[in-house]
Amino acid sequence: MNERTVRRVVTRGGRGPEVREFAFTRDMLPSQNGAAADFVIAARQAAWAAAERFPLPHTRLEPWRRTDLRSLRVNDFKLPLDGGPADAPPIPESLLAPLVGDEHGGLIALGPDRTEITLNPALAAQGVVFTDYATAEREYPALLEKTLGLSVRPDEGKFAALTAALARDGVLVYVPKGVDVELPLHSVIWSPGTDLAHFSHVLIYVDDGASVTYVHETASPDAEGQALNGAIVEGYVGQNARLTFVELQSLGRHVYNFAHERIRVDRDGSVDWIYGALGTRLTKAFSDLNLEGEGSSGRMSGFYFTDKDQHLDLDTQQNHHAPHTTSDLLFKGALKGESRSVWQGMIYVAPKAQKTDGYQANRNLVLEKTARADSIPGLEILADDVRCTHGATIGKIDPDHMFYLRSRGIPEREAQRLVVEGFFAPIMDRIPFEAVRERLMAAIQSRMIVGE
Repeated sequence: MNERTVRRVVTRGGRGPEVREFAFTRDMLPSQNGAAADFVIAARQAAWAAAERFPLPHTRLEPWRRTDLRSLRVNDFKLPLDGGPADAPPIPESLLAPLVGDEHGGLIALGPDRTEITLNPALAAQGVVFTDYATAEREYPALLEKTLGLSVRPDEGKFAALTAALARDGVLVYVPKGVDVELPLHSVIWSPGTDLAHFSHVLIYVDDGASVTYVHETASPDAEGQALNGAIVEGYVGQNARLTFVELQSLGRHVYNFAHERIRVDRDGSVDWIYGALGTRLTKAFSDLNLEGEGSSGRMSGFYFTDKDQHLDLDTQQNHHAPHTTSDLLFKGALKGESRSVWQGMIYVAPKAQKTDGYQANRNLVLEKTARADSIPGLEILADDVRCTHGATIGKIDPDHMFYLRSRGIPEREAQRLVVEGFFAPIMDRIPFEAVRERLMAAIQSRMIVGE
């Protein structure tokens, strides 16, 4: 059956209407062959119906006012065929190296050239589930039902709906009650190609009293043309549970990236969420921390480095829904070329969330006068016994720092590199793996090369 496509009509003054449409149809939805549980099929169909209702976001409306999608060639995108592009480069082995020593707790590598899923037998014996999204639909429907659509709803926007409906790639992480996963879990989704739309869905469920460290990366090589990446991350941290979630985005410079992410934390649970963004042509990401149980806490750390014509728009929420909750956010970014960053942050405190302690800060280092950073912190406090503060800075390299380094014989380029490394050090120190820190610092250093 050939369903109508998702579309939006844009009127250009004096030139008549221009149809902007995604060439996706209902019969492209995965999981319609009976292999998935009924609720999974129904969830995809409901998400598709939402996608049909939503127009493309427009700059006249918040929170899209600072991100213009007119350059996005929506009618050019196709879904990847099984196996992906015939000439697709393989997943770089450097992305798959063990994070600690020579052993993985678990590794999932998803790309056109391979699907690799491994889990330490000792963890599997304790009931830990670490598998790809397609396998989860077939073999773990009860676990999927715990989180699917409960944190990120398809009716939150156009790209949330499209991703929920069309996602083929993704990961399910489940840690049973009381299980302490000492070795980190690691997943990589590799999405090469142009004129392709890649959609992924990551679900994390850490049951009461459990703990895990999970590193997830989406990556692709640079290419000509355009590509689309849609991502959903849904997480739940149970009572007295702990999650360390390191999320890295190193997609190619031709990619338009749209992400909706939310982690819910129950009573006395905690999450340490580290987000790094180095790639894409354009990114619009919504990252929400929901503290839903009394005594829950969360730390959000982010870093980004933009150059050339990159555009990065990050929207963060720290939602305190229960008393005695604590949140701490620090995002840092450096900018070169004609790039632009936007950070919009909000601390929300519900009426009954007394004794809340919330903090947010965004620091930006503008390395060239043609770059631009917008920093927009916010507070919405409906309780009267709280401590919530925020801060934001946008500035250039301190000339006194440069003078000090130059006076000791350090060349200007090296001095600037040292200042930038020092600027990012508080975020890098929060990443628990030396190998990851080294790779990210190498990527940052490459941006510092003159003429890059």
